[in-house]
Amino acid sequence: MLLPLVWAAAAVAGCLYALHQNIPWSITFKALPAFLLEATFLYVLGVERVRARFEKLPAVAIALALVAAALAPYSEVALVFGAFHWRAFFLIAGLAAAASFWYVLLPRRPASDLVFLVFVAVVWLSRILYSLYPRPYPRLPLEVLAQVMWFRTGLFAMVSIRRPPGVGFGFWPKPREWKIGALYFLAFAPLAAVLAWSIHFGTLRLPSPTPWTSFMAVATFFGSLWVLALGEEFFFRGLLQQWMSAWLHSEWAGLAAASIVFAFAHLWFRAFPNWRMAAMALLLGICCGLAFRQTRGIRAPIVTHALVVTVWRMFFY
Repeated sequence: MLLPLVWAAAAVAGCLYALHQNIPWSITFKALPAFLLEATFLYVLGVERVRARFEKLPAVAIALALVAAALAPYSEVALVFGAFHWRAFFLIAGLAAAASFWYVLLPRRPASDLVFLVFVAVVWLSRILYSLYPRPYPRLPLEVLAQVMWFRTGLFAMVSIRRPPGVGFGFWPKPREWKIGALYFLAFAPLAAVLAWSIHFGTLRLPSPTPWTSFMAVATFFGSLWVLALGEEFFFRGLLQQWMSAWLHSEWAGLAAASIVFAFAHLWFRAFPNWRMAAMALLLGICCGLAFRQTRGIRAPIVTHALVVTVWRMFFY
């Protein structure tokens, strides 16, 4: 099975991060089980043959399992660090239940789909979940657990209960999808450079070529590929672009509309209104939308998206 390898990779990455950030081992080993739990849930979500077994359960049972999975990482870190609060527990449970039972209780229609996306986006952008998780050490951002939890709860609800067609969901792109994703990144790069220069977006930095820098580049790419890019491309391209194309009776109009919504969502990045980030996101949305249109799945655009995020985080601030 691949799961022990996933655990080993997550544990090694966590220990290397803790070593570089000088996080005490006593704190690291208390927090590590929560990250291994998240790795397990992401493994079930991303490996189709494993997820298929899970999806044989009744929809109500799947929804209940998603709520329990949402509570597990918070409960682990909150209890081991002596920061458990029932208010946080019930707030996480309530939000997770709303997402998980959405398509158990509501009809699978465009109106329900659209409101679901808005609900997921509002919770994500508000960061209401972040403050619920403890911060036992300044350089150990446990709020990332909240981000990953909300991301995979929404994905699970859609993939395993709603089950929309034509998404091409998966963690590992095929060779053709790697190639197309990389080509759209190469198309994005010069256009982004001109746009960034014209609107004064970001400042270039050249990190020292050390083993740690190489590790962080690889970790940033795969972290983006399997979390940030996967989640955003699933919702904006796999769902919204398809739906808007159908509603507007035009693939090009749907691509443009989804890209505009993608840009609008980035207005809240760090400080509202971040119009520079929104402009860059519009360009990225168009490139990812083209990759999705060409491959009829999200695995190529997540490659484009992850490469962009990696370059931005490693070389700009």
